[in-house]
Amino acid sequence: MEQITRSELRKVIMTILYQIDVYKNNKIDYEVDKVINEQLEIDNEFVKDCVYGVITNQKDIDDIANKYLNKWTITRLGFTDQAILRLAIYELIYTDTPEVVVINEAIELAKLYSDDEVRKMINGVLDKIYHNKVDHE
Repeated sequence: MEQITRSELRKVIMTILYQIDVYKNNKIDYEVDKVINEQLEIDNEFVKDCVYGVITNQKDIDDIANKYLNKWTITRLGFTDQAILRLAIYELIYTDTPEVVVINEAIELAKLYSDDEVRKMINGVLDKIYHNKVDHE
């Protein structure tokens, strides 16, 4: 069986988080595991950890994002941009993934799915979180 890269998995996670936001926004019932299974046929711990991690910690993640979004809130971003930013913040704060990897991966996703202005905004937020984290270690 072919190995799926973390980069490809992050794209899947972004899609799952996007889908959940669409369901929530339209008040459609959903089960997280079913949304995951629609996007990924294999069982993958990284995907589950990230999806459940973002959902579980979404209020804290959004608070962190809002702290660094200059005169903006995360909910003003499109669902795709929110998914990219939430996943990256989750990985920065709650996982051992190297910060530079997290930021690069988020920027790569933003290059594919976001416009330049939003990509720069995401980069700026993640950069501030990273520097704030490093200063406190």
